[in-house]
Parts: sequence; C-alpha cells; structure tokens
Amino acid sequence: MNRFFITTPIYYVNDVPHIGHAYTTVAADVLARWYRGHGMEVLFLTGTDEHGTKIAQAAAAHNKPTQQYCDEISAQFSDTWKELRISNDAFIRTTSPAHAIAVQEFLKKLWEKGLIFKALYQGKYCVQCERFYTDDELVGGLCPDHRIPPEIQSEENYFFRLSAFREQLLAAITNEDHPQHFKIFPRERRNEVIGKLKQEVNDLSISRATLAWGIPLPWDRSQTIYVWVDALVNYLTAIGYPSDTPRVEEWWPADLHLMAKDILWFHAVVWPALLMAVGMKLPKKIFAHGFFTVNGQKMSKSLGNVIRPAEMIKEYGVDGTRYLLLSAFPFGADGDFTHDLMKTGYNAALANDLGNLISRAMTMVEKYCDGKVPAGEGRELVNQVLEELKPMDLQLEHLQFKDALATLWLVVDHVNRFIEAKAPWKLMKESPADVGPALRQVLISLKVISFYLRPFMPDTANLLWMQLGQPDYIKNRAVEFFDAPESVDLPVGQPIKRGTPMFPRK
Repeated sequence: MNRFFITTPIYYVNDVPHIGHAYTTVAADVLARWYRGHGMEVLFLTGTDEHGTKIAQAAAAHNKPTQQYCDEISAQFSDTWKELRISNDAFIRTTSPAHAIAVQEFLKKLWEKGLIFKALYQGKYCVQCERFYTDDELVGGLCPDHRIPPEIQSEENYFFRLSAFREQLLAAITNEDHPQHFKIFPRERRNEVIGKLKQEVNDLSISRATLAWGIPLPWDRSQTIYVWVDALVNYLTAIGYPSDTPRVEEWWPADLHLMAKDILWFHAVVWPALLMAVGMKLPKKIFAHGFFTVNGQKMSKSLGNVIRPAEMIKEYGVDGTRYLLLSAFPFGADGDFTHDLMKTGYNAALANDLGNLISRAMTMVEKYCDGKVPAGEGRELVNQVLEELKPMDLQLEHLQFKDALATLWLVVDHVNRFIEAKAPWKLMKESPADVGPALRQVLISLKVISFYLRPFMPDTANLLWMQLGQPDYIKNRAVEFFDAPESVDLPVGQPIKRGTPMFPRK
C-alpha cells in the first residue's frame, strides 16, 4: 500500500494556540484527508515543543512548575486540534520519556562518529527564536522576526560539524539525480536556502551549559541538548526510533515537512545535515508557507490583535474557519487577514453559494419529488462536474489550497446555474416529467462535491452526505468513489433529509 507521512512543526508551549498554528495544521489535515480518501495509508504527525529557555521563562511568569505549565498548554493544543477536526494520527511531546531516549541515542551516534566537538562560543542569541544570529542577519541590531535585541551569550558548548555537510547539502538540493535529493518549496524559499549554503556555513552549537530545562547530553550530563536539535528528532521518535527499526524503515523518510518560512533553515539545512551524519535518508519535500498579518499588522499580544482559533470557530463555525484560513491567499505567500474580508468571504462563498445550493436543492426535492431521489436519465451535468474537478489532484499535490477551493467553488457555481437554467419551479407547470431528471443530476453532483469538499470541510461534507440519505461517510466510500468517479450514483427512491441552513449569513 502507498504511504504518506506528513508533519507539522511541533509548536512551542510558551503560549496558547493562535491562528498561525491553525493555518499550518489545517493545511496538513486537508492533505492527510485527501490522501486517505485516495486509498493511501497516512501518518499525520503534530505535537508540542516543550524545552528551552522561553518555556522555562513562560512557566516562571505564570508561577507554575515548568512541567505542569507544559502539560496545561500542550493539552490546549490537543483540544484545539480536536475542535478543528484535525485528524492527526500521532501527537508528540518532547517531554515524553520515549523522546528523551530517541534524542540521546541520535546524539550518541554523532558523538561516536567524531562529528561533535567542544568549544567556547560567544554570540547574539534571541531567546524567542532559540537561535544565534550573525550581525548581517539582524535588522538594525534586532532579531528580524521578534524585533528585540538579542542577548550576548558566552559559554563552552558542544558543536556539530554542520560546515562539513555544506557541499553535500547543495548537491542534494540542486541535483535531481543525487541519491539524497530533496525538494524545497516554494521556489523562492529553495533559492534562499541555496544562496545561504553558497556562503560560509558555521558549525552548530548543539548544547547549553546554563539551561536545566532540557534533555541532558548522554556523555556530559552537565549540559542540555539545544532545543532545536531536540525538536527535530521528534519526527523519528513518532515512528519508533531507535528501538522499532521495522516501523522506522516502513515510514521514513517523511514525504512532507510543512512549516512557516521562519524555521526553514533548521528543516532544510540543519535537519538534513544531521540525518546525513547518522546515515539516514532525507525527507522528500519541505514546504515553507508565508507569514500573515491581521489588519496589516503582525499578530502581537501587545497590539491585542492575536486571533485564537476558538474565536474564529465561535464566529464562523469549524468548517467556516477551515475554509477562511485556506481561501484568503495563496499558500506559500505572505497575506493579510481582516475581519471584514473574512465576513465577506463567509457570506459570499459559504452562505450564498454552497449553503444556498444545498438548501434549495433539498427544498425542491422535498417539494417536487416527495422528498426522495427521483428517477431520470441524463448525466451531462454530472460528467461536466467530474471533469471540472480534475485539476484539484494537481493543485493539492502542489499545496495550492486556494486554487483547489476556487476550482471546487466554480463547480458549486455551475450547479447553481444549472438549477437557474432548468428552473424546476417552471418545469412543474410546463413539463413536469423533466423535473425529476434535472433534480436527480443536481443531487448526484452534490454527492460528487461532498467527496472533494470533505478534506477541507469534513463536517459540512458529512452533513451533506446524510441529507442525501447516505449511510455514514466512511473512508472506504471515498476510495471507491475516486477509483471509479464516473459510476457515482444515487438509488432511486432514497429519502433525502433536508436540514437547517448550514451557513447562516453574518
């Protein structure tokens, strides 16, 4: 069976989830659901990153023991993903004993290969990023992401010989025939990584001498492992590394690492170099999406513009939130969320287009066909719908979520226009025998739409499925559909179940 292993970054527990976290996670969920629906065995991993300076500081600021604080915030992430219908197969926590074992075993291999050395290091360190910056990376002397001055840190640490892998990494990224070739998307992010690799690459400090909240180095327990090295190994912990070799071999390498562009360097350079160093395969694809602002400003607690998933769910519902996150702007680009645009998008696409289509179709079947799927010949609408939806395969392969939704909504519009053209309310007076065949095509087209809609809006797809009088929507039915979409049908006489409007206008 084909397998697909997809990961989100694991999220820092220095604060509760916001829509930036949800943006990445919903995108990953859409892909996981899409590939499961096509018969693939999917492993979808997310989780929380719970070590490092800023976690210890956040816990202290809340006057809580650090582990208790991590437990509480990690639970909020887990609960939020359940609310958003995230279908992750695994949820990793870096404070778990299994993860500590995995990280220490991984580091032991680097140590035994002579790829780690001890040296004195002084540098400019951003606690929020948990990374050192060179002067040319700072903007006006400030961290480019958090706009705060870095701290000067000086201590004796252990280093990984990252510089030794510069040429191998360049070859693996740029040469498609390289045995370890991996892809970085979008293209501008790939070019950015290549540009940095063509310059000097510094060795990586992989331990901290003054931080207690972390995993101890296996050969020197006076130091803890750098949080980024600790975090990256989570992708292996989740598949049983180091003890479950068959499972690791079954699932590794990951098919897709998904993240925001601010952590691309760690995933596209540090992580592949670490894997090369221990003789493991590299992930197949890395995709770094853009940043977004809210009303033109970066989300900030001090500005009071941080949007929590719960707030969006309260206003727009679960599926409305999922739709709005991925339809606002192209995935990979920077973009801006505004409340006005979200309300407009909700009313136009969900209330007016999709919600109205489902409601009017069910109402007419109830009114003109005794609430049952009518008989009738003709498949021209269904065949056109199937043809128009074909681009979604390639669009989702390329993570073009906005385009895929636009394709789906063109079909919604097409079915709405079909109803207007056929005008069943007129046919009932002029040619009653033609009403059933027309509405039958509409209902079958709605069934088709439900399969393509479900990865994005699972609750809506399930409700539509039930309104069509179908048994519970299960994975095997999606697989059967995508194996032979041209045979999609509905049984004559099947009762439909008209429900309340799905998307009341705002």
